[in-house]
Amino acid sequence: MKKFAEVKALVAALEADVDKFYSKSNSAAGTRVRKGMQDLKNLAQSIRLEVQETKNKA
Repeated sequence: MKKFAEVKALVAALEADVDKFYSKSNSAAGTRVRKGMQDLKNLAQSIRLEVQETKNKA
């Protein structure tokens, strides 16, 4: 559950940069969004592996 909370916090933290990129065409914000999305992808993958490992143990 801790990692899922991290996912939610990361998405919330990216919200301002997503708005800046799409509404104000701020390219630096776009770079931050891309980095945050990569971090989100890696975190999601680690959650997937953890869930699969837990499921296989049961």
